[in-house]
Amino acid sequence: MKCRHCQTDLQVAFIDLGSAPPSNAYLTEAKLKEPEIWYPLKVLVCTNCWLVQTEDHAAREELFSEEYAYFSSFSSTWQAHVKGYVEEMVKRFSLGEESFVVEVASNDGCLLSFVKQRGIPCLGIEPTKSTAKAARQRGLDVIEDFFGSSLAQELVEKGRKTDLIAANNVLAHVPDINDFARAFAILLEHDGVATFEFPHLLKLVTHKQFDTIYHEHYSYLSLTAVQSVFNEAGLKIFDVEELEIHGGSLRVYACRQDSTVHKQTERVEELLITETSEGMNTVNYYTRFQKQADKAKNDLLAFLIESKERNLKLSAYGAAAKGNTLLNYAGVRPDLLPFVVDLNPAKQGKFLPGSRITVVSEDLLHKERPDYVIILPWNIKEEIMNQLSYIRDWGGKFVTAIPELREW
Repeated sequence: MKCRHCQTDLQVAFIDLGSAPPSNAYLTEAKLKEPEIWYPLKVLVCTNCWLVQTEDHAAREELFSEEYAYFSSFSSTWQAHVKGYVEEMVKRFSLGEESFVVEVASNDGCLLSFVKQRGIPCLGIEPTKSTAKAARQRGLDVIEDFFGSSLAQELVEKGRKTDLIAANNVLAHVPDINDFARAFAILLEHDGVATFEFPHLLKLVTHKQFDTIYHEHYSYLSLTAVQSVFNEAGLKIFDVEELEIHGGSLRVYACRQDSTVHKQTERVEELLITETSEGMNTVNYYTRFQKQADKAKNDLLAFLIESKERNLKLSAYGAAAKGNTLLNYAGVRPDLLPFVVDLNPAKQGKFLPGSRITVVSEDLLHKERPDYVIILPWNIKEEIMNQLSYIRDWGGKFVTAIPELREW
């Protein structure tokens, strides 16, 4: 395989998680009787541009299908995050009724709903039918398609150049990262701004977040690699912020290379220096990750087996993609973990891909009164522990498995 950015032959492995079905391919009861498609889940490192990336096995249309079940609005943490984002962008870039805002991978319209509330014209671009429908129900204008240079050119020809493009948690999700980045340079007004949020590879490695690796994530991103991609695409990074969301993310600000309005802040060079000092442009930095992931996996499996032998009641919370990676790599099945609770009605009554653990509503927690609730989306554990604080009334405890097994 060659690097999807610079075409260098890939020889160095970052991690091999065996194989798994797509992490958001939840199963109906009827589909339990059918075979599942499992794909190898191996991640490689480019030693030229340092882009970390999965092997190519599944087409994006298979991963982001019309039954895609991730709806961002079900997280109050995310709602607060995007509300704050809109407030910051409006103030920093003087956005108003004469501006035009586009969100790429707009999901169910959670972010754009706050843009619309301010009377700012906006447009969502979202390839998954289920979430695009939810956004339209909010009264938002949505193009149901994958974003790339071709679609960007079509929008330009229709006079829809944009002042701000938001791209949260999507840069890692695109197989053709070069074409995707070029599309932003095409669609932006001369002095327009594009912001990209994505989990920071540095935090993934530091905190052993191997469960954030799944097929929908084609790339795992450092600022070093993103700068290389953007430079070639005609974009200039002029600012970067480190965020706590999703276990440690970056918000990268970019503009067209011919824009002279946006001056580069010191934070860009400082973070590039930090990545270099951490060794992110060395092979050794990546090759030690497998052992760390294996320990976290083994510790969880040992906990589940011991709990079963002690006749303790277990459940999990959050039918999240990261949880599916963890459970499938550990080989967990319903005999060790009978059910997982999720607020999203689109997931309730279905089964996790691979493990085939049933997804239920919160009502079952009250009925079963488990001794332990394993929080799979550890990135919002505070939100979940607050929501489910009542389990402590019967002596229940919370558990997270990443970065290491811990009771709360």
